[in-house]
Amino acid sequence: MASNRIGRINEEVQKELSALLRTVKDPRIAGAMLTITHVDTTSDLRYSRIYISALNGDEKELLRGLKSASGFLRRELGARLKLRYTPELQFVMDDSIAYGAHILDMLHNVKPANPANADIVLPEDK
Repeated sequence: MASNRIGRINEEVQKELSALLRTVKDPRIAGAMLTITHVDTTSDLRYSRIYISALNGDEKELLRGLKSASGFLRRELGARLKLRYTPELQFVMDDSIAYGAHILDMLHNVKPANPANADIVLPEDK
């Protein structure tokens, strides 16, 4: 019988880390608006890849700040989650939001090649 244990762990790690990131006092992290877009934990619970999207701030400095705070975040995560192993945190910048905006912009700039299809209208931004 298949279980969704890793999926539930990923959701809990994402929820707890998003709360913990607000408590980090590193100025490289505190000044940026961070969003955890996705968490991917290995099946043996040794490593967790955290995908981060930042609204403002330098991405390289942000990743350095997160790497330096990963020990603190891992310890606090271990205290909040009842797991045998607390996964090692690996932070990765997620560019899927920017990529999606780029694709949407390209779709808005497409002109129909056939004049018969000129009445087809793409949905407007709301």
